[in-house]
Amino acid sequence: MSAIVMDPGAQTVVVPPDGALDRASLHLANALLGNSTTTPGLEVLLGGLKLRFVTGTAVAFGGAEGVVKLNGSEVPMNKPLRVAPGAVLEFGRALFGLRYYLAVQGGIDHQAGPLGTGRALVFGRPHGQGFPTVKLPARRPLDSERPVVARVSPGPDAEKFDAASWLRLTKEPWTLSPESDRAGARLAGRPLAQTEAPGESTRPLEAGFVLLPASGLPVIALAGHPETSRSPVIAVVRDEDLDALGQARPGQMVHLLG
Repeated sequence: MSAIVMDPGAQTVVVPPDGALDRASLHLANALLGNSTTTPGLEVLLGGLKLRFVTGTAVAFGGAEGVVKLNGSEVPMNKPLRVAPGAVLEFGRALFGLRYYLAVQGGIDHQAGPLGTGRALVFGRPHGQGFPTVKLPARRPLDSERPVVARVSPGPDAEKFDAASWLRLTKEPWTLSPESDRAGARLAGRPLAQTEAPGESTRPLEAGFVLLPASGLPVIALAGHPETSRSPVIAVVRDEDLDALGQARPGQMVHLLG
């Protein structure tokens, strides 16, 4: 079971569910096909991905919202779809949200790194004749005109900052910087002051840690974060709020609520 990448778009990567920036969307796509909760899928940044299927299978996609076509005809998100041998699946530019998630029945072999043109994707075998009944709610990305709200609690280094810094972090609006990537959501706004500079020692990082580097501009660690950092951790984002950050677009408002 396989498909050929005709165009990878801006960036398409194979991710396990815990490596997706919007885990709930990949989880839903897998559930619609009867895949296990540990099945890898594709994360498609902004669209542009074009696949030609060598063998037949079933797929489901969600996350970002835009025009997705199968053999030239638009198909719905958050629905299981049968795909025949030779069919072409094409993701148009995302109109809402930032990242599509594509699941294939039987799963995609997890190989590291972004996909390139001509790359062959190998799938597991489809299972069963029908699709399961899924009671998970349909997922739709947040309108980019509305702010993303992420609830936070004090981080392990919160005592290094005065009360005014915490108040500004959680009361003043921030915007998502275009420098954001899979490693972190970088926030733009009025820099916060540190009571002490980043130290020489490093600490293990976790997704959701709100780092305050020397610039004074917060960085929220996302699924692709490095293993360690020297920057102090002023706050921690609630795990259930991270998926919305993974779909936020550059320039979108971000409110951190303490």
